[in-house]
Amino acid sequence: MNLATIDTVIIICYIIITLLFGFYVSKKASKDIKSYFLAGNEIPWYYLGLSNASGMFDISGTMWAVTAMFVYGLKSAWLPWLWPVWNQVFIMVFLAAWLRRSNVMTGAQWITYRFGKNLGARLSHIIVTVFAIISTLGFIAYFFEGIGKFATIFFPWDLSFAIGGVLISSEQSYALIIIAITTIYTLKGGMYSVVGTEVIQFVLMTISCLVIGYIAFTSVSAEQITNAVPGNWKNLFFGMELDLDWTGYIDSVNAKIEEDGFSLFGFLFMMMIFKGIFASLAGPVPSYDMQRILSTKNEVEASKMSGLTIIVLSIPRYLMITGFAILGLVYLGPELQEAGSGIDFETILPLAIQRFIPVGLKGLLLAGLLAAFMGTFAAFINAAPAYLVNDIYKKYIKPNASNKTYIRFSYLSSILIVIIGLLFGFFASSINTLTLWLTSALYGGYAAANMLKWIWWRFNSYGYFGGMLAGLIAATIVPTLFTDTSDIYLFPLILVISFLGCILGVYLGKPDDIKVLKNFYKTTKPWGFWKPVIKELQKDDPTFTPNEDFRKDVLNCIIGVVWQMTFVLAPIYLIIKEYYYLSIVLVLMLITSLILKRTWYDKIKQIKN
Repeated sequence: MNLATIDTVIIICYIIITLLFGFYVSKKASKDIKSYFLAGNEIPWYYLGLSNASGMFDISGTMWAVTAMFVYGLKSAWLPWLWPVWNQVFIMVFLAAWLRRSNVMTGAQWITYRFGKNLGARLSHIIVTVFAIISTLGFIAYFFEGIGKFATIFFPWDLSFAIGGVLISSEQSYALIIIAITTIYTLKGGMYSVVGTEVIQFVLMTISCLVIGYIAFTSVSAEQITNAVPGNWKNLFFGMELDLDWTGYIDSVNAKIEEDGFSLFGFLFMMMIFKGIFASLAGPVPSYDMQRILSTKNEVEASKMSGLTIIVLSIPRYLMITGFAILGLVYLGPELQEAGSGIDFETILPLAIQRFIPVGLKGLLLAGLLAAFMGTFAAFINAAPAYLVNDIYKKYIKPNASNKTYIRFSYLSSILIVIIGLLFGFFASSINTLTLWLTSALYGGYAAANMLKWIWWRFNSYGYFGGMLAGLIAATIVPTLFTDTSDIYLFPLILVISFLGCILGVYLGKPDDIKVLKNFYKTTKPWGFWKPVIKELQKDDPTFTPNEDFRKDVLNCIIGVVWQMTFVLAPIYLIIKEYYYLSIVLVLMLITSLILKRTWYDKIKQIKN
């Protein structure tokens, strides 16, 4: 497709502004590694919240969500629970505060704070660094797959070429160029550059989302939507079977549902709940989400930032997702039915943009979606090198090097991680495959050890190392043994293997140093099974009180999940013109907001830092 001149100018201007901003803040970012990776803990929580939301508004995820809405209708609102999306609620309610109290720079450095400095702690420190790098490489491959598919539909130039007998497609060439630009501004500006550009990107994306929502709302009637979809498409709830038959509408969608492995939707939902509880209790994985929390000024701002992320992310994003889905269903549906099998449903989003967005707005939207990709990608390539620099190079190789040396090594680390991640991307089969592997298999290996580290005093460094090692091995091998089984259904098996590794490590190793445990519990104050440590602390200080907020936090999490879901459903019901259900959702939103204000927000405001 040939873009109009004004659309091309808008996109080029955005790229230039982003690069200039990265160079502008580079002097401030290069002051020391704390400034580079955490922006000196001086960025206000509301900027970090917008930045965090922008980082989650990635183009690959948006393409996946549009496809899911197109295929599964209202039931697609449940599918983000695969991550699970409501881990943000757990972080908001209690985990952000627990994590921020540590005053560390990375998740790997947190290991020393939790387990001490014995051999097991050093092994745990290394393996969490390895996990951070592997997960980042997986996400780079995921982004590479998404941005390439997106770019080739809009940009008219054929950039395919051969090197050493290997053909590099246009899709891959565009992805390489956009990733190179993103890497440059992230290298120069560090966390300052990431947050600053992501705030700009969030504003741009929100404007784009409102425009798409308006176009869809005014262009498609409720009757047209009803005629374009099966009867059960508008039903949020479900039984054990999906009960969604596309025969006569777009027959090939039935094959897509079978390929995804989501036909037994009730069983899938149970798996998402089971996985979600463990994954959410484990806390944020060592990536951009954790870096935002560690970058806040204190625990109160960390909690506020996580709450703001939930509020500002879902409504604009689902205006766009639903808007594109119904435009595609109503106006592209007949063409897709005629095309028969072999449709790449992941291209529905770019096809809808190409077909329905007018000149001028198209450039703004493409710049916004490009911004979404660049923001998320930048967040990952800022987070991962922190582990290599702070947790490997500084800790084990050159502990007394200059700040300039550490910054230069961070540049080298970023470039190396990007190159390896791109090599992974060349072999990725689809966005959906990568999504399921990242959310189910890889995180299955992470959940057990990282849940137990918060709640059980006897869980030692060898248990953490054993659980993480067993989980990583299982996440790599188990999917290859069950190639016909969706990764979400393999999560319990990977989790059990990881738990076995945890238990073996705990009972083969000695308990951790009580001084380390006392320091951890006194500063973090998690709830759970900490009675022996609490007794030791009360010997020193009889007035010491443990955390007794378990029931309150559980209740707030349940209410918070409902609250978060209202922000997803409200824009969906608005765009598809189901006003009765929209009114119910808005009432629920108001009620849950008032409850959380009293039981959560008013409480954290009373905390003194």
